[in-house]
Amino acid sequence: MKFSLFLHMERYDTKTSHRELFDQMTELVQLAERGGFETAWIGEHHAMEFTIAPNPFVNLSYLAAKTDKIRLGTGTVIAPFWHPIALAGEAGMVDVASNGRLDIGIARGAYSFEYERLLPGLDAMSAGARMRELVPALRKLFKGDYAHQGEFWSWPSTTPVPRPIQQPYPPLWLAARDPSSHAFAVANGCNVQVTSLAAGDAEVASLMERFNAACAAHPDVPRPQVMMLMHTFVGEDAAEVDAGVEDLARFYRYFSKWFKNERPVEQGFIEQLTEADVDMFPQYSAESIRKNLVIGQAADVIARLKSYEELGYDQYSFWLDSHMSFERKKKSLQLFIDKVMPAFQTR
Repeated sequence: MKFSLFLHMERYDTKTSHRELFDQMTELVQLAERGGFETAWIGEHHAMEFTIAPNPFVNLSYLAAKTDKIRLGTGTVIAPFWHPIALAGEAGMVDVASNGRLDIGIARGAYSFEYERLLPGLDAMSAGARMRELVPALRKLFKGDYAHQGEFWSWPSTTPVPRPIQQPYPPLWLAARDPSSHAFAVANGCNVQVTSLAAGDAEVASLMERFNAACAAHPDVPRPQVMMLMHTFVGEDAAEVDAGVEDLARFYRYFSKWFKNERPVEQGFIEQLTEADVDMFPQYSAESIRKNLVIGQAADVIARLKSYEELGYDQYSFWLDSHMSFERKKKSLQLFIDKVMPAFQTR
């Protein structure tokens, strides 16, 4: 099982500048490269200090010049916010800049907060329909001289420029959860990204079952790769683990408020949660977070990840967004590299 890093710039107040966060992001990716990580993934989000990533291709282009071998992936671009020609061209440019290290992850998006600002009236169903039109069109565009007449986009014969170094195109990954999205990904020859969020190991197993069912339903398609994305924290001792649990519980409480789009937002910050708000999130209690995420000292983390490897996951992505300080993130990542990864054959 290979390991990758999933991260964004994130902040909850103005104490840390965006420039500082950008430099910290770069340092963490460079640390992951030195530690033998396969890929660094950066997603797309808009108008939220909680997840600062308006265009992952910008971040990845910069990181291409600051790294040598780690692959660089969009984890993920939001399909309805992109014209397929623009997406193909930007992907080609980053693949050139990185000398063939780009992976392209695509999703329909999830935040209604973003939908109502970038494409008013968009919902998850119509976003999914746009993604289902974009993916096969993107594959054909990469081959060159492709004309398209669809429900959402139409264009005359076009070749995106520049063409990617990787041929016929960089690896494509789709974020999937329900059986139909797994089936669409496999049928279209895409690798699959899944996350159990904080739902626990039963969901980890269920997601693999959905993926396996999609592969079984398409025996003519070579089996793609499947990646599990999960919040991860390695502590040196019990006290560090306890602190990591509290940080991640706080992260998920904020995540819930952003996802539900039900709390005032000012200057890109969602209204601060109070101690009284904590009782609103029993699913994100310290006990639940400790049980449902990969958190612990090295031996505990190894045991959990071995079980995921046995399920058949090809890649495990260490999700670093966490409401933690940079220092705590960096130490946890270093402990993962030093004490967890040696227990796995990653090449």
